[in-house]
Amino acid sequence: MVSPLYQTQVQCSYCENTFETSRVRSSFKKAVQTDSDFCLHYKEINPDYYVVRVCSWCGYASTENFSDRFTPKHKALFKEKVADHWTMKQFGGERTWDMAMQTYKLGLVCAQIKEESPRIIAGLLHHIAWLHRYKGETEQENRFLQFALEAYVRTYEVESGAVNNARLMYMLGELNRRLKNYHEAVKWFGRVINDKSIMDAGMIRASREMWQATREDMLAEKLELPEEMNEQK
Repeated sequence: MVSPLYQTQVQCSYCENTFETSRVRSSFKKAVQTDSDFCLHYKEINPDYYVVRVCSWCGYASTENFSDRFTPKHKALFKEKVADHWTMKQFGGERTWDMAMQTYKLGLVCAQIKEESPRIIAGLLHHIAWLHRYKGETEQENRFLQFALEAYVRTYEVESGAVNNARLMYMLGELNRRLKNYHEAVKWFGRVINDKSIMDAGMIRASREMWQATREDMLAEKLELPEEMNEQK
């Protein structure tokens, strides 16, 4: 029987040693549900558990999107904060929820030390929120959704005008909606819907759907609708 996992070799950007990390074979990536913020739910093995690669020698944790570059300042800081306290650990085999959470939190520390882009930091925070969602830990999920939202706002500020702007603006709307910041959610969904330069039909459709969902959320909570919501989009 074929294992859902396979091993791949990675060279550490910090210590330059080689270590093994696991990936999930494509044929086993079968999502049974996709949430409105793109969180995927899997019936069996969850590929998200294996996104972060951890060097067993020094503890450097990264994703494929991290930069390979380590400045002398970042090297010194990583040594002080992580490597000097690291005892050799293996994350190369099958991962539990707890192990996955460890890897994401370690990846977040490394991303902050290396001053990776706000988009990478936002993605890590968002994935940590999803891990809490899988366990039904709503309070912790919302805590990390708030952190992710703040990082996505920074991403928008530095990447404004990028090709993938529509998806980013949609995400700003959706995380605000989930955190009950309804007026902010309406603003972001409205931007996607009304900006004539946006050609991403999928994101325009999703923004319309979630604009309507936000309206229903507000009516259900007996909140006053913003003026633009009194007319259907």
